[in-house]
Amino acid sequence: MMKIDDSLTPKPDGDDAKVRAQATQAAEKFESFFIGQMLHKMRASTRELAGDDSPFKDKVNEDMQDFADNQMADSIAGQHAFGIADVILKQLLPGNRVP
Repeated sequence: MMKIDDSLTPKPDGDDAKVRAQATQAAEKFESFFIGQMLHKMRASTRELAGDDSPFKDKVNEDMQDFADNQMADSIAGQHAFGIADVILKQLLPGNRVP
């Protein structure tokens, strides 16, 4: 029979700070990715609707807007504003309080 490595699984009797920190970081990264994708899709549709002489069609502006969208996504995810990270943490760390 194959033994399962449960070294990173939180124990029900205590709160493992390392696992909690890793789970929180992963949940926030996923929320940031989700928000970033949403912002990129919204920005792409704005570019499609913009006229040919619009600043939204400029490649330099496009790169800077993409960078700003990524920074905004990280900031929003760090605040757990959409609640996606909280839901993930509830699944990963059952019985523990979400920060």
